[in-house]
Order: sequence, then C-alpha cells, then structure tokens
Amino acid sequence: MPGYFHLAEKKGYSGVGIYSRQEPSDVIAGFDGAEFDAEGRYLELRFDTPATWRSIISCYFPSGSSGEERQQAKYRFLARIYPHLQQLKTQREFIVCSDVNIAHKEIDLKNWKSNQKNSGFLPEERAWMTKLLGDGGLVDVYRQLHPTATDEAYTWWSNRGQAYAKNVGWRLDYHLATPQLATHAQAVVIYKAEKFSDHAPMTVDYDF
Repeated sequence: MPGYFHLAEKKGYSGVGIYSRQEPSDVIAGFDGAEFDAEGRYLELRFDTPATWRSIISCYFPSGSSGEERQQAKYRFLARIYPHLQQLKTQREFIVCSDVNIAHKEIDLKNWKSNQKNSGFLPEERAWMTKLLGDGGLVDVYRQLHPTATDEAYTWWSNRGQAYAKNVGWRLDYHLATPQLATHAQAVVIYKAEKFSDHAPMTVDYDF
C-alpha cells in the first residue's frame, strides 16, 4: 500500500502521512505556503471522479503546551486553517483526520475543572472548535456516533504519573467531515489493546 507524506523541515519534528489502497488523483502537501508548511502539518489526497470530488486530509494541529510562544503559534494556525477549510468546503467533500490538540467540551477530558487554564482546553481554543462545528459546518464524527461518551472517548494521556493506567485522558483526535460524508460514518473504534505512544489510534468505518 503506497504512502504519501508531508515531512517537517526540522528533522524529527511533526510531519503527517496517509496510506491509501486507491491511487489519488492529486496530492497536496501544505496549505499556508509559509510557517506551518515548513512544519509538515497538512496533507490532502484528492479522489476525484466526474461524479464526486472528495478529499482525505491528515492534519496535525500545533500544541501550545510547551509555552506561550507555541501557544501563539497555535492561535495563528487556527486563524489560518479555518478559512482554508471553509473555502475547501465550497469546492469538495472532505474528511480531516487530525490531532487537533483541543478537547472541545467538559466531557472530552477527565479533569476539566483543573485544566481550564491549560493549553488544549483554553476558552479561545474551545470557542474555535464550537465555531468550526457550528457556523463552520463541519461534523465531529465521533460525537455524531457517541454523543455522550466520556472515559471511553479519550485518545491521549499524559506520560506523567499513571495517567494511562488510570485513564486520566483527553479526547484530542478527531474525524472532522463535511455533512454529506459524515452521514456515511458507521462505526468508530479507539484502539487501546496496545499502547503505541501517548495517543491511541482512532478508526472510523465509512460506507460509501
């Protein structure tokens, strides 16, 4: 199965990839032509036919947890990716598979009260997600299928303490789909039988 990648210029930093059994009609690496393309954060595979225009996107949102400088970079990223996705939505259907690095609502992390001032659960970040899923017209596919799930929804755990063992987690990983494609989502699985990293893989089955 061939793989397609958008690598960061800085070795060992960031980078995204997609494996596909079907050959794409086009491969687009990057979206802003500047700061975040150098970090390897956006890869889009297009699968176009005369009848359908669809894209699968792998997107890695920045984390702001290392300090104020990276938090401001995260805000710049949010400000740039939003209009890009909005413009793309006028042209084609798509699914964004992404580590968004934002827990949207209180049910999306274990200790929400104590994390309200921490990156990943800041009011500005959560408001951005609300806008994307509201006026922005995209669908949080996991929440479409499991609107009230709590502990079983987590996809990330801190490496500190016993966060993974105690399931003190956050839901940071998403499938964000245009409404038409979201209707095809049948089931979602967060794989926790093995621990690969601080994130758990999330798989969504779509019936096209």
